[in-house]
Amino acid sequence: MSIFNETLVWIMKRRMPRIEAMYLRPADVQEECFKELISLGESTEWGKKYGYSDIRNSEDFRKNVPISTYEELFPYIDRMMQGEQNILWSSPISWFSKSSGTTNARSKFIPVSPESLGDCHMKGGKDMITLLLHNKPDTKIFDGKGLSIGGSLSSNPFNENMLLGDVSAVVMKNLPIWAQMIRTPSLDVALMNDWDQKIERMALETSKENVTSILGVPTWTLVLIDKILEITGKQNILEVWPNFEFLVHGAVAFSPYRNLFKNQVFPSEQVSFMEIYNASEGFFGIQDDLSLPDEMLLMLDYGIYYEFIPLDDAGEEKDTIVPLSEVALGTNYAVVISTNAGLWRYKIGDTVKFTSLAPYRIKISGRTKMFINAFGEEVIIENAEKAMSKALKATQAELVDYTVAPAYMEGGKSGCHEWLVEFSVPPNDFSTFVDILDKSLREDNSDYDAKRAFDLVLSLPKVHQLSKGTFYEWMKSRGKLGGQHKVPRLSNNREYVEEILKIK
Repeated sequence: MSIFNETLVWIMKRRMPRIEAMYLRPADVQEECFKELISLGESTEWGKKYGYSDIRNSEDFRKNVPISTYEELFPYIDRMMQGEQNILWSSPISWFSKSSGTTNARSKFIPVSPESLGDCHMKGGKDMITLLLHNKPDTKIFDGKGLSIGGSLSSNPFNENMLLGDVSAVVMKNLPIWAQMIRTPSLDVALMNDWDQKIERMALETSKENVTSILGVPTWTLVLIDKILEITGKQNILEVWPNFEFLVHGAVAFSPYRNLFKNQVFPSEQVSFMEIYNASEGFFGIQDDLSLPDEMLLMLDYGIYYEFIPLDDAGEEKDTIVPLSEVALGTNYAVVISTNAGLWRYKIGDTVKFTSLAPYRIKISGRTKMFINAFGEEVIIENAEKAMSKALKATQAELVDYTVAPAYMEGGKSGCHEWLVEFSVPPNDFSTFVDILDKSLREDNSDYDAKRAFDLVLSLPKVHQLSKGTFYEWMKSRGKLGGQHKVPRLSNNREYVEEILKIK
């Protein structure tokens, strides 16, 4: 190992005692974070409106400050994108991370402050390496390069001094020199907008490197690897990267892909897998124990103060706010965050379950709204309902019911969304129905649109016309007829779809 890499390993390992402090005194770590947030938010327009100068503890915070959704914070964020400062956060905001759309917007834009960039997103990246080294002390990943599969950047149409982009691109653009030295591909390729050309360029460039790790979404990772194998003519990616050791993944559930990656993509015991929970709003979790798949250590000192709303058995939120110190194992919670970028008591839309309380470990259990996010597309129920309405109207069709689930990538083919639809009046033109369904989703959801580009990740939706009474028979078989029982519109797994297709 080179002196440079030995030095890097030594520096990263020195971070471990701080992480271990979260194991031992999590309440103190969160209390310190809370006080700093209130202090830094006191002078902002938001802080003055909600009396931050009078907030002494978390109870005052809950009484003074409302829980907010993106729609409720959007008027403030919109002004920040126009260039106004000291609105939600005291430090100047010049970056915004772009995420999937909401009920009133194709995309949402999350402010990225200097603090959230350095003390959250980048700190999370460093801790990810530290925990990787902790799990595998004899690793040689720094003898090669880490492949980063990130997004792209664009100018802010409202203010030329600000930039917008996927959070991965924002972080990549701001990495220090030492971090740029150990990653691939080159920055100009990594930040390209055209995904078709980007995958081609990334494959050409990275196939010539000694890649020892990948940080990326599983779906895009598969697309890139298929392209590299096509270019190189190799049968297995380990023939291209024989020293490969780690896949660090996030954004979508890994369980549907685990066997594929372990048995086909990286069929070697030398390769390990680590999950992270990094979103536009913040870096929340890292898998600290590689023997515990799907479980991540909740990172408590990244400038994020956590609160939780318990959900009942039907997935509805209870009228209770639970601090970290009062969470219970196995309960579904909606996550509420206050961050060092000015997201105050913000509902991020994710739900988690705690798998350990000492230390605090979580697993992502879903979303507070019905959704599909098997490929990073984050399609929510509002997107699907709008698309269905447009397709029905255009083809003079009438609906009984429908459900949608992902069909995963296999055999080098892209995935898709599989729609099971029962019509009372079928479409007058079925291909038009499918095209409009797809077009509406692409128009309303930028993440879905990106995954559909050139059919690289998602191909055209596959729509089944179910025979009359199919959904009735399925609900009857589950003992779910009548009352408040409904056919689930969206599911992030194929359990329901496979059951219904057997009846079809």
